[in-house]
Amino acid sequence: MRKVVEMNNIHKRYDGQQIETHALQGISLEINSGEFVAITGPSGCGKSTLLSIMGLMDSASEGEYQLANINTAGLKVDQRTQIRNEHIGYVFQSFNLIDNLTVFENVALPLEHRGTSNSEIKQRVEQVLTQVDMLHRQNYRPNQLSGGQQQRIAIARALVGKPDLILVDEPTGNLDSKNGDQVMALLEQLNKEGSTIVMVTHDSRYSRCANRQIQLLDGRIVTEQQLKGVA
Repeated sequence: MRKVVEMNNIHKRYDGQQIETHALQGISLEINSGEFVAITGPSGCGKSTLLSIMGLMDSASEGEYQLANINTAGLKVDQRTQIRNEHIGYVFQSFNLIDNLTVFENVALPLEHRGTSNSEIKQRVEQVLTQVDMLHRQNYRPNQLSGGQQQRIAIARALVGKPDLILVDEPTGNLDSKNGDQVMALLEQLNKEGSTIVMVTHDSRYSRCANRQIQLLDGRIVTEQQLKGVA
């Protein structure tokens, strides 16, 4: 099975004025293609820091990280940006959609950054909007949509570039339970269709949707549990 993520002894330290915070302390893990992994734990345990390093938004203070067989050590900012664009889809709790762009334009952005042709952009955007059941809203703007619909658009944007890895940060945090359930059902379906997903969540109901659960406490992995087989 192809490894998408290989982390070995990852540490992350933040230097404050008087105190050094050790956000991650020796994290080692592997994530294979086709897995759906939930990262859980209390606030401040290092979940979002781990996701940021996995998504090349931040870099480790120490340790090795390989993403899709690419060694990420010592990469310049523009290299990290390019690798993120080609290999990672990111879904944020706050959606991070651009208000003055239409749904179609928001979803098309990652492909535009790659210089993809207009005809291929149209084909891919329509395909992923159909996957998340939002094609009929392609000419709307984000402020014309509900929170649940905006999160579906954010997921479509993460999918459009056919990434090796989709990172999802508290996807139901800003949603009511009905919309949260629908977003989780969508993520489960995408995983069944082959997407590799790593999700940070504090909600134990939703973490059980994953194949595997990793629990963090004080920047360390304290438990790791296989919940079900990979689709």
